[in-house]
Amino acid sequence: MLQLPFFEQLNQAQNILLAGAGGGFDIFCGLPLYFALKAADKNVHLANLSFSLLPHPPRVAPTDWLTPNLLKVHKNTRFLPIYFPELYLTRWFAEQDMDVPVYCFENTGVRPLIENYERLINELNLDTIILIDGGTDSLMRGDEVDLGTPLEDISSITAVNSLTVARKMLVCLGFGIDAFHGICHAQFLEAVAALIRTQGYLGMFSLTQEMPEVQLYQQACHSIFAKMSSHYTSIVSTSIVSALEGRYGNHHITERTANSRLWINPLMSVYWCFQVEQVAQRILYLEVMQPTETHQDVIAVVRQFRATCPNIKKWESIPV
Repeated sequence: MLQLPFFEQLNQAQNILLAGAGGGFDIFCGLPLYFALKAADKNVHLANLSFSLLPHPPRVAPTDWLTPNLLKVHKNTRFLPIYFPELYLTRWFAEQDMDVPVYCFENTGVRPLIENYERLINELNLDTIILIDGGTDSLMRGDEVDLGTPLEDISSITAVNSLTVARKMLVCLGFGIDAFHGICHAQFLEAVAALIRTQGYLGMFSLTQEMPEVQLYQQACHSIFAKMSSHYTSIVSTSIVSALEGRYGNHHITERTANSRLWINPLMSVYWCFQVEQVAQRILYLEVMQPTETHQDVIAVVRQFRATCPNIKKWESIPV
């Protein structure tokens, strides 16, 4: 009882990549894990599937591009468009006297993403990859009433599933947030039950605001969001921070959610942990995702699957 399977796996890990699965601010949801693993004397690196317009030479050194679709962003990266969460994060680390780059994957199809991960496995001698999902839509297999924003999550899961590395895991933080994007959370819980049956579930654990790692996560969010335009702050992380502070219900701290009804709740601060292989095996369109080259290919695969899927589930309320 005192040791979750997730932590048992991490006890054996030494060189770990935390990678935002769904793009944007997903890597921020891995920050509590980052600080905890660093404190445990692990080598931890950060990556993110990026929504940013990544800069090319002469704005960055040619050597910062490790592959045609993989950019190492660091504190000396000069280019700063309005939206660049990864660079804001590296600069926040620099303000704390820490030199922490973020490896940015361009938003491509699965095959280039595999090449990017393979480069980092070799470059960083990785033995563990943990995909980070801000929200829970990464567990949607394809026939749910709504898939949320699945394109990047499923690309990341498909790519990492194909890699040769000792440990491949997925963590979700932010239960309830994806209701904003149409996710039925009863169907998320159904997916967790299915993963329990296939030994793909590694347990869940809660963050609390008393944890030093969580306090650093909150500090990073508050500092970075204050520097960014309010039009681009993270709905996911602002909701999680609200939950950590004990807020509940229709509580808003970003104008991006002004015209919607939120359900801030204590389950938003819980990590749900899974094996990537079993998550991938549930994806109904996994095989056709594998050869995709571009983001447009990924869009086409998901649209085609949804257009031809004969048994789309209906909405189901949680009966509690």
